[in-house]
Amino acid sequence: MRARRSVSLGIVASLLAGLVACSAPNSGAAPSAPAAAVDGPVVAFYGDSYTRGTGASSPEKRWSTIVSAERGWQEINRCENGLGFVNRRASMGAGLNDIPTLIVADDPDIVFVTMGLNDNFSYDSAADDIRAAIDSDLQRLRDGLPEARIIVVEPFWYTDDRPASVDIIAGWVEAAAERIDADHIEGTSHWLDGHYADSADSWMASDGLHPNDTGYAEMAERMDAALRALDPPL
Repeated sequence: MRARRSVSLGIVASLLAGLVACSAPNSGAAPSAPAAAVDGPVVAFYGDSYTRGTGASSPEKRWSTIVSAERGWQEINRCENGLGFVNRRASMGAGLNDIPTLIVADDPDIVFVTMGLNDNFSYDSAADDIRAAIDSDLQRLRDGLPEARIIVVEPFWYTDDRPASVDIIAGWVEAAAERIDADHIEGTSHWLDGHYADSADSWMASDGLHPNDTGYAEMAERMDAALRALDPPL
């Protein structure tokens, strides 16, 4: 098994209470589909609105596309507003209700998992289900893509109000990543700290819930540094 190293880059977390944020309309966000045709590795992204790019002025401004373009990756962005390991899964309709299966069918070289933010809003009633779904999703990705490099990212967060569930779910995600021998990037729930909607130096879109172009550019810069710090670097 390949040695992995968690990366701690506590730099900035995000905004208000209750990310109905990630189920808000997709203002300026990207479609859940492959991006431009390039010759580099195929990279699939499994996440919520913070990786879909909700709040950005165009798909090219979201952090996943910035990082992919810089590395010559073929991006497949299978992220959806409001999605969690449990949240919104049953209501997404045929196909979208099982995105891990779609990603396995994509046969990517690299998979990013950036999930868990929205599950905080179901934590009180569904904690056991959330933990089981984290383990199930990550294990299915590993079983279906045994040769892929899987990058599991600490769930993003968006407000100064930080319930205890944020760190609990992040811990479950990290433990599941270790079990499947995935890379893990920690500290990302703090990547927007000090730049919330009511901050003098806000990086948030007009909805007050999602990053704007500046916020996504900052997230891309931090993700780039985190990927370079992995062992081996990416």
